Amino acid sequence: MKDFKLYVGLTENRMSEVLRTGLKNDTTPETFTIEQINNAGICFPTRYVKIVPISAHGQSFHTSIWHVALTGITDEAYVERVRQKYDEALNNWHLKYRETAVLRHVLKHLRQRRLLTPYESIISRSGFQLEHPLVTKLYESFVLRGDWKQAENLLSIMSKTNLFDSYLHDTQPYGVWKRLHGTDADGDVPSPRGGHAMCMDPINDMIYLFGGWDGEKSLDDFWVYSVKEDKWRVLSHSTSDEKNAPGARSCHKMVFDTKTGSIYVLGRLSDSDAANATSEAGTPVPSNSHGEPSTGPARAFCSEFYRYHTRGMDTGKWDFLSFDTASQGGPPLIFDHQMVLDSESQILYIFGGRIVDGDWGTVKYSGLYSYNIRLSKWKLLQIADPPVVSASMIPSRFGHSMVLEPSTRTLYIFAGQRDDNYLCDMFAYDIATNTATELFSDFSAAGGPDSSFTQRAVLDPSLRELYVFCGLTRKQQPRALTTISSEAPNWMFSYDSKPGTWTQILSQPPDTPTSSSVSDTHRDEHVDQPQPRYAHQVVYNPLTRTAFLHGGNAGIVGGMEPDGEDNPKEERMDDLWQMTLIRAGSDEVIRRATYQIRQQQFRELCEDATPITALSFLQTEVSAVVDHSDAKETDSFRSLLTHLLTPCTPSPSSSLPSSSPLPSTSMVSTLPPTIQEERQDEGASDDGPPPRKRSRSRSPDHNSDHETWTNRLDDEGLPMPHAPVDLQALLDVEDPQELDLRRTDTSRGKLSPARFSQRNEIFESLLEFVSENYKQPEGSLLDIVCMDEFDGH
Repeated sequence: MKDFKLYVGLTENRMSEVLRTGLKNDTTPETFTIEQINNAGICFPTRYVKIVPISAHGQSFHTSIWHVALTGITDEAYVERVRQKYDEALNNWHLKYRETAVLRHVLKHLRQRRLLTPYESIISRSGFQLEHPLVTKLYESFVLRGDWKQAENLLSIMSKTNLFDSYLHDTQPYGVWKRLHGTDADGDVPSPRGGHAMCMDPINDMIYLFGGWDGEKSLDDFWVYSVKEDKWRVLSHSTSDEKNAPGARSCHKMVFDTKTGSIYVLGRLSDSDAANATSEAGTPVPSNSHGEPSTGPARAFCSEFYRYHTRGMDTGKWDFLSFDTASQGGPPLIFDHQMVLDSESQILYIFGGRIVDGDWGTVKYSGLYSYNIRLSKWKLLQIADPPVVSASMIPSRFGHSMVLEPSTRTLYIFAGQRDDNYLCDMFAYDIATNTATELFSDFSAAGGPDSSFTQRAVLDPSLRELYVFCGLTRKQQPRALTTISSEAPNWMFSYDSKPGTWTQILSQPPDTPTSSSVSDTHRDEHVDQPQPRYAHQVVYNPLTRTAFLHGGNAGIVGGMEPDGEDNPKEERMDDLWQMTLIRAGSDEVIRRATYQIRQQQFRELCEDATPITALSFLQTEVSAVVDHSDAKETDSFRSLLTHLLTPCTPSPSSSLPSSSPLPSTSMVSTLPPTIQEERQDEGASDDGPPPRKRSRSRSPDHNSDHETWTNRLDDEGLPMPHAPVDLQALLDVEDPQELDLRRTDTSRGKLSPARFSQRNEIFESLLEFVSENYKQPEGSLLDIVCMDEFDGH
């Protein structure tokens, strides 16, 4: 079994999903922590457990489970106390939830059926709020009043009140790429390379680049790029010649401290480190002119640690912090690891990577370490390969991704390679508790990318999103090839909710009206984008929400597996790109909503005004809010002409002369026919004749003229207690509140049932843009009502 779901519950028919994960294709036992506290913070007991297999590890495999063991609290007295507390809380919660849910659907149903007076009565008595007040105003102005200008003005106010934020955040983004062609004063840029290191100063918008591998040798040049000036500047042509500076290297890591302006450098794979290691730079370590590995002089494999100053009196100087971090409790010499910095707490975190010790016959990995900058102290948080595997431990790896979520102090670690396997799992490591939670055992099965190696990831804490940029990928199938996709598969991971959701970042605007929110400049630029690659570097500025990509190895598109022959020379890149994510903006939402409002206004003009007036409105006001570059929207705009060509006669009830007296809200004619008949039968006033006594025969031959009192009524001529409601009859009758509105504005005529339904339908379509918490519930009250009686049960 590969992927599976786990359900628990007190009964077989009522179980909740508490886990979705998968098993690795090996013989190592795996342990999973099962949720025992619900969203309300209440501990719940379990009697039944159900395992639902989703997939196997291969098409030729049948799903099989060899052994399952459960651990937990089984003390009967304790479990019974938990069960009683859970049942009590569950009943209270269900009662409140069901009352609220039913009431919201009832209110929505009443308003849809034009029963506005009962709707307002429930609102005033209960103090319940169905929706945001601005949404209620939109309903009144658009549906009841037909005040188009006020309805459009409300859209801007709703946008400023953030009612559209949830919709905007959920729209699928696409990347707008732009190649940056800046050079230094001599017209130079960093040479083509892969496996280099980059970091960013977001405050000053500066990108620092150091080292890498150019296909023949390791590099030791040090550069800085100014985003504002679009210029490169070389800080050092060779750091090896500088005091306390690092030498040539690749597959190292570099981070920037926003608080102090310091840069920290750790790890390496240099020309003299090894002869048979393969790194993320894309090639084996260098060989001599005869093709034999260059072992170089014997040397100690020491993990050096450096710091570079970009501010203060020591600007431009290097500090040699440690000759060997392993001797101080830190990691050994490693490459293809990951390193992040928590500037607030001044702590570095380093995870994974391959250990460089000269023994390339055995693959060894590094664990999870922290480094306290203030105390200059290393700490081992998790060892690489513990003798007993725990669910809170993260399997070590190399060529993976790791980012820090600063507000929750959480490390997100995913993908990479272990042994010959490309990984597609994802973990969230809680720094405070030193525990890890597996979010995905296979994120590709959850709609994410394929298992990957040397992909790059950056994080935007304000949007709670993580952006992943392409690398080497491999399908989760036996003997699957390692490839670089023909199109750069970049992804977005949103961690707003657990376990989070994956969304592919489109390479061009989707075929929807959202494309109109893009400027003409962006329309030209989105076609141009970087070539797929691996061993590149990506940095991100959260202040400008811009990502920057540089260099990397283009490899051999279509396959990366060795074939026993000499591989052709791989292409390394020296290009620099910036990417901005584009979503539908608030202006775009307002435009789309305005288009819907003006469509309805035009349809009514076709009935109430001259064709010339309606056509002029279509050509000016409606056309102004149409995205004519979108084929679907253009077709809908053209179809509006059919309303002009189709002869229509305004409904007699659709308008009243402004001089016509408005009926009183207490007029009997405003009541449904059945109620009118009943009141006429009962009498209009106390001065009228008393109610007629009804009689019932005691025997078949009883005198029909003889009347007697009885506690039963004749069935004939009385309405059935469950007679079907005539929906059209409800919509035909104006509600007293509508009459009050027309009394205050005599220029507006009576709203016909068809027009009321049209406006209500458009209003509900406008709610697509409003966040769920601020609008009426989805669905219909009719869907909740049991149909057993109708079916004859």
